[in-house]
Amino acid sequence: MNLKRLIILFYLIGSCGVISAQTIKQTINSNWEFFKGDIAGFPTQKSADIKWEKVSIPHSWNVIDVTDDEPGYYRGVSWYKKIVYTSASWKGKSVYLYFEGANQVTEVYVNGKFVGKHIGGYTAFSFQIGQFLNYNNENLSANEIEVKVDNSHSESIPPLSADFTFFGGIYRDVYLVTTDPVHFNLDSNATNGIRIKTPHVSNNDADVSINGSITNASTDKQVIKITSSIIGADGKPVKDILTKISVPAKATISFNQEIKGIVNPHLWSPDDPYLYHLVSKIIDAKGNVLDEVMNPLGLRWFKFDAATGFYLNGKSVKLIGANRHQDYKGMANAVPDVIHENDIALLKGMGANFIRISHYPQDPAVLEACDRLGLLASIEIPIVNRATQSEEFTANCLHMQKEMIDQNYNHPSIIIWAYMNEVLLVPRYKRDSPEQLSYFKDVAALAQKLDDLTRKEDPARYTMISCHGDFDRYYKAGITGIPQIIGWNLYYGWYAEGFEGFGKFLDHHHEVLPGKPVIVTEYGCDGDTRLHNFEPERFDKTIEYETLYHKKYLKDIMDRPFVSGGALWCLVDFSSEGRIDAAPHVNTKGMATSERVPKDVYFYYQANLLKQPFIKIGSHNWTLRGGIGDKDMSCTQPVEVYTNLPEVSLWLDGKLIGKQTVHDKVATFNVPFKNGVNQLKASAKVNDIDYEDLITINFKMVPGDLHNSILPFNEINVSLGDKRFYIDDKLKQVWLPEKSYEPGSWGYVGGHIFSMQGNTLQTYGTNKDILGTDYDPIYATQRVGLSDFKLDVPDGKYEVNLLFAELLSKQEREAQPYNLNNTTKTDAASERSFDVLINGQTVIDKLGNDNYLEPARAFSTRVTINVTGGKGIDVNFKPIKGETILNGIQVKKVF
Repeated sequence: MNLKRLIILFYLIGSCGVISAQTIKQTINSNWEFFKGDIAGFPTQKSADIKWEKVSIPHSWNVIDVTDDEPGYYRGVSWYKKIVYTSASWKGKSVYLYFEGANQVTEVYVNGKFVGKHIGGYTAFSFQIGQFLNYNNENLSANEIEVKVDNSHSESIPPLSADFTFFGGIYRDVYLVTTDPVHFNLDSNATNGIRIKTPHVSNNDADVSINGSITNASTDKQVIKITSSIIGADGKPVKDILTKISVPAKATISFNQEIKGIVNPHLWSPDDPYLYHLVSKIIDAKGNVLDEVMNPLGLRWFKFDAATGFYLNGKSVKLIGANRHQDYKGMANAVPDVIHENDIALLKGMGANFIRISHYPQDPAVLEACDRLGLLASIEIPIVNRATQSEEFTANCLHMQKEMIDQNYNHPSIIIWAYMNEVLLVPRYKRDSPEQLSYFKDVAALAQKLDDLTRKEDPARYTMISCHGDFDRYYKAGITGIPQIIGWNLYYGWYAEGFEGFGKFLDHHHEVLPGKPVIVTEYGCDGDTRLHNFEPERFDKTIEYETLYHKKYLKDIMDRPFVSGGALWCLVDFSSEGRIDAAPHVNTKGMATSERVPKDVYFYYQANLLKQPFIKIGSHNWTLRGGIGDKDMSCTQPVEVYTNLPEVSLWLDGKLIGKQTVHDKVATFNVPFKNGVNQLKASAKVNDIDYEDLITINFKMVPGDLHNSILPFNEINVSLGDKRFYIDDKLKQVWLPEKSYEPGSWGYVGGHIFSMQGNTLQTYGTNKDILGTDYDPIYATQRVGLSDFKLDVPDGKYEVNLLFAELLSKQEREAQPYNLNNTTKTDAASERSFDVLINGQTVIDKLGNDNYLEPARAFSTRVTINVTGGKGIDVNFKPIKGETILNGIQVKKVF
């Protein structure tokens, strides 16, 4: 048997560690069968009519339906089943079925018999199944495991609502565990039976306390020894302890051990994440090792100070990092461990020292990677947006909190247990009504119960609630007085107008709550990698505005000592099925895409946080550009360079553009791009060492003067009513922002930019999901009331593609709570009908709302024309009723 197989067989039981050969834990992820929907009478009654689908775990049934144009996604019951084979050697052993996570109510059956039920979609759970298994003295015996999973909405189970998708399925690993009858307790919320505390840690010495429990499932009393040994990262023993104990038959008992006086401990920190490990063994009277568990051990101490921030191992540390959701494009949340690990490495590579695991406990691989790589962590249960005033909801919340603490207690990376996020964002009842005030009191009472539970379970770590930016609401409700830390989710300059409000809010917190430590637990804005704007503005969703936003926020956080830190929203773009923006069903506030491609903001943070020399050309992934050429056949555009070096030079095709002193980690150069391939190099020298970054850009030049340009006209793509560039990497096309017509050139004649009535967030376009297309940003903007679009192109054969979408509708637009404006809206829709002519010939007759112009649905048509006599192309719009519109136009010369 090779080493890899041994590792798989003897892998960690519970939340951390590795198990000895006496306990075997192995995944059973392969060869499951799946049925979407409920099955009457199953599993006690079988039906040959059911068509099962072959799947592997991790699995979610919402991979496809959360991305389509149909609102909503399947939330209901589905079934899984699998055959496992048992050996006669398992008789007398304890056998468990262990799930790392299934969303959100799970019922487990073995051979048609009910085993157990788990409520909650984000914590692990396990069940003893030995008594339900079949055994054969000579051959392996087949056993069917049947699992019912239900991700239906339930008012008694958090989360009730949120800006993320509640994927259904067995989306984390499933294990089969066999162990000796005498073993560390596996029936305590799916833990490994060991809880490690570090009651005293200093630079000089450290003490370790071990609390655990042992189960004796046999029919005889057992006298055993428990040994706990601390091993250094170099494999050398540091200290150990031995305890003798008697365990009655069919009983579980607790034990405590103290290891004191670890001299000159190697401390754990983000800069030096040194891990000891604690090996705990159960040894019987004959010297046989019955069970063995290994847990990570990081020695550190920390505190939060309301005036001066966070301290780790006696040193001031500003916590800077990100939030993280667990899904991946095309996989839902059913992702392998390596994606979780890579995400933590991505965050660490940014220079971060902190992660807020939001808004729910995630795969064990996440915190294992935080321990190993050195990220301090906050973790929380998913009470998001609102709560339910019921005993059942309260009981479920308390149980989730207890599970989360139990399963993750031994991770040295964790410094905060949290339990609510923006819980007053979508309150029940009419504003300021007696019912709502009573509701606020009940939410505060729930928060107090959770806080009391958490401090009782773990007084060494801090508690936290994250609130949206309505200070008075949380203060008056009493929420701000309950946890030890308050987190604020603030979006000034995005959902709320003006960057200046951010710093003022933080200062107001410190003035009103001078004794309460504060973390900015969310801040961010959307950044769509397809969209660019050299004069970015609020809610244009461009990469440039996203970077500008973070420049403002990071400075305000760093400038205030009382702010313990900040977690930007979010590490990566993630699924939010209810979103109807330019990138439908996706929250694009990540500093990397859902496929983990870093955006500019990632490089900006690297320049600010990394301690080693760093240099990166901005818009590093914007390798396909375009623009209008001037008389010198060049197009000058700004390019930023992010670096922590004092001075930087930029070169274009081997020629020096300029050399600049770096300010606030950024240098900006005006680059005269030429048509075709452009090679950029940023370089700097420090202590006689050269540092550089290279990027190759393909620039698609469009002639501004169509009559006199030496550059031939090939194609043009224009987004009407738009100020942004749109990059289509798939088709290798660049869409230019609109411009007005000038003789000898191209552009629109007349009209005005479309903007949504009453929309205070964006000055142009709509935030609707445009159906029937993947080019939402193009169809979401338009010019209204134009008379023509002219192009003074030379004679030849051309294809003209016209893009339309009706952006007004009499239908109410559902309120989106994440936009912090919980009101439904109706457009001032009006009937429209118009003809479209090209060079005097009608190509679309009476285009209007009673034919192709359906609300928020893309319509396009391509027309082939011959241009002769130097007439160029004139697309003419003749109104019949209402105003004319055009969303986009593409013109390509055939020959």
